[in-house]
Amino acid sequence: MIESDLIRLRTVEGMKVARAKGRLRGKQPELNRKQEAHLVSLVHSGEHSTAEVAELFGVGRSTVYRAIERQRVVAKAGLAEASSRR
Repeated sequence: MIESDLIRLRTVEGMKVARAKGRLRGKQPELNRKQEAHLVSLVHSGEHSTAEVAELFGVGRSTVYRAIERQRVVAKAGLAEASSRR
């Protein structure tokens, strides 16, 4: 019982240190921002289908759809912010 408490305490402390250093927890993203932007531009250009782009980047179609949605949300937030400044 005491040993498991020590392990739990060390784990919690290690997680606090990692969080303070800004390290991600959990699974790492499959694509970096540059790759994601390129992926979205290929889909929006109409030259490649979602399935083709997914295969090119070695990811699933759902990853492609999430990347497109993230870019749409960011663009929408940017437009809303720009219009509120006027």
